[in-house]
Amino acid sequence: MPNIKSAIKRVKQSTAANVQNSHTKAAMRTAVRKAEIALDSKEENASVLLKDAIKKMDTAARKGLIHKNTASRQKARLTKKAL
Repeated sequence: MPNIKSAIKRVKQSTAANVQNSHTKAAMRTAVRKAEIALDSKEENASVLLKDAIKKMDTAARKGLIHKNTASRQKARLTKKAL
């Protein structure tokens, strides 16, 4: 554990950021998984789930959790399944 005040604060900040980032990334993965399942089984709400998954991927890319090209590639693959 750090002794310096600024280092203590940094540990708290990085822990809080880690929790938030983990939550955002997990929500993105869940949305993508749900969209893939819906698209594969041709459910009625697949387009809504696809839109939600794309939104979550854009958010994760904007926050730097995944690379923007990774988000673009995943969105393209999901959209291709929808067609």
